[in-house]
Amino acid sequence: MSQMVEQAKQLAGKKFKSGYNCAEAVLRTFNELLELNLSEDNLRIASGFGGGVGHAGCMCGALAASTMVLSLLVGRRSNEENKDRTYGITQQFHQMFTGEFGASCCAVLNPYEFNTPEQGRNCLKITGRTAGMLMQYIEAGRFREQNR
Repeated sequence: MSQMVEQAKQLAGKKFKSGYNCAEAVLRTFNELLELNLSEDNLRIASGFGGGVGHAGCMCGALAASTMVLSLLVGRRSNEENKDRTYGITQQFHQMFTGEFGASCCAVLNPYEFNTPEQGRNCLKITGRTAGMLMQYIEAGRFREQNR
């Protein structure tokens, strides 16, 4: 495991423990580690994804934020660009996530009641592991763009 992978896991966990939700923790971690230069206003975009979109139990917020990070790295800059490349990259990460955790739905991943110690510990684990997986995926560089 690379130093950056371990750093991503640790930093995301630290941010989660400090009070950020899973999505906020992942997005803030990669904003810092990859120097994405997102402003505090930009970072607010992840706030509603905690608990599987506002505690609805849908897509895991850590996975949603990972998709945001990947889209920042390889997303389209105009509607003239093809969507397939970005969709393929984010779908591949989604498949890696579900392969690791068995699901992508927050309610399945974390069956504990929100705001209980069990739920917090489980989300902490998922958040850190997802950040590590994302850094490993980024470091693998399979999707790096040639001319951007």
